[in-house]
Amino acid sequence: MSFAGKRYWLVGASEGLGLALAKALQAEGAEVIVSARSPQGLAAASQALGGVQTLALDVADGAAVDQAVAQLGQIDGMVFLAGVYWPMPAQAIDAAKLIAMCDVNFTGCARVVAAVLPAMVARGTGHLVITGSLSGFRGLPGAMGYAASKAGVMALAECLYADLRGSGVKVQLGNPGFIATRLTAKNDFTMPFLMQPEEAAGHMLRLMKSNRFKASFPTLFSWLFRGGNFLPDWLYYRIFAPK
Repeated sequence: MSFAGKRYWLVGASEGLGLALAKALQAEGAEVIVSARSPQGLAAASQALGGVQTLALDVADGAAVDQAVAQLGQIDGMVFLAGVYWPMPAQAIDAAKLIAMCDVNFTGCARVVAAVLPAMVARGTGHLVITGSLSGFRGLPGAMGYAASKAGVMALAECLYADLRGSGVKVQLGNPGFIATRLTAKNDFTMPFLMQPEEAAGHMLRLMKSNRFKASFPTLFSWLFRGGNFLPDWLYYRIFAPK
């Protein structure tokens, strides 16, 4: 697949994986438009990308999403990378943070998809790329907001793919493991196979160039989570949430 001359909107791309992927797409000849909540972060990202178009956007604000899409004009693809995260066991539930993770990570994705998809369907062409997570395959301790929201995002992508196969609108799902960002810096546990943003962006770009629906990476680490789906509850929770 060639990205030369294509317009791609990256939502949640002022730093980390999003910024690294924006640079990778630029290197492939794409025109990138970058969105995030922080105007300061967007200014820094625009400078790092050589002065690209930016749109400040809070995906939790439906009116703002509609306005941003109206400003964009026609795009060839949208990559959803926005996310917030706080470690949270049930014993220390924080309602505001739990709801924020659901509203940004999952409902925010739904808002953006709903805003850009009709035009793609009408044209019979387009590219939707959604960022899930290895944590979304099955429930994990201390991850009630993040894992649940990512599970929702992954199911959304699966439904989109089921409906849009053969329509000309390409749907893909990337499920990364741990990436070294300000979000994972909140973790106080060992993070196996920790990737730098550039490495994770390389995985995402290879997926986007392919005809595959989804990719979970790093591959070896992903086997642990994917394989967990086949375990009975008593064994799964003994391994992943030992008491």
